[in-house]
Amino acid sequence: MDVLAEVLRVSGARGAVGVVLKAGGTWGQWLDSYPGAALHVVSRGTMWLHVTGGKPLEVQAGDAVLLSPGTAHGIAGGSGVTMGTCDQKAAVQAIADGSALRLGSAPAQTEVITLHYELDPEVSTPVLTSLARPMHVAAWENAQVRRTVELLTAELAQPQIGATAAVNSIVDLLLVQFVRAWLARHPQERSGSWLGAMRDPVVRDALACVHARPEHPWTTETLAAATRVSRATLSRHFRSALGQTPGAYVEQWRMDLASVRLRDTDEPVESISGAVGYGSPHAFSRAFRRARGMSPGEYRSRFRE
Repeated sequence: MDVLAEVLRVSGARGAVGVVLKAGGTWGQWLDSYPGAALHVVSRGTMWLHVTGGKPLEVQAGDAVLLSPGTAHGIAGGSGVTMGTCDQKAAVQAIADGSALRLGSAPAQTEVITLHYELDPEVSTPVLTSLARPMHVAAWENAQVRRTVELLTAELAQPQIGATAAVNSIVDLLLVQFVRAWLARHPQERSGSWLGAMRDPVVRDALACVHARPEHPWTTETLAAATRVSRATLSRHFRSALGQTPGAYVEQWRMDLASVRLRDTDEPVESISGAVGYGSPHAFSRAFRRARGMSPGEYRSRFRE
């Protein structure tokens, strides 16, 4: 079971190019919080990333850095540059006509591709939303990421027929490759995030079971047996990696699946309840009301209206 692929699919993590920055001289800009995750890819030169409470991070050509949704941050040409506010009008215009957003003075010495990843607001499993700090992958760490960055840069520089489809596919591929590279190269880091939990083999195996068969009557005991550890060990690893019990995670994922199906399909509630692991519509409705604050029928009606 490819847990990462499944969760990204359900959470609707789809990427798009926000804007291409071309900057020279002394430049810096503070970016307001954005509801989606932000991935900055430096295709040329050097950029410094500033996040409140943290040290400035140098991001060089070929590097990429991912920030959790809603993270206010600044990008600049140096570690001590005073940053101005984002010119939203100019940014919107650049996105609309596909031109580059120019900062500082010419000639441009740094080029940055800013990517945005929208997440389904009805999915609560925190794949990208609980990153404790920016995730940084350097160009030298992973050849695949570097080649994908080069491919994206080339597509944006010389758009041809089918460019939109190509760029969208590359942007989605880049996120998966980025996460793979980060998990492989930074096993010592503890981010306290869902992605960080994938480094724990006990939690990773348990998540694979849950995501492969969400309809199975999972309990802490049956999950422990499936992953060949004790109940106490499984519970300890879950609390350390995800801050919740195995049972709480199972219910959270089932509610995410049910929410998407209630909103996007006309399946009867009875069918959905069985598909996400509840023995009766009554038990499902009770759990759904506890998680979403309304009955499945009310939830579906809200979107239909």
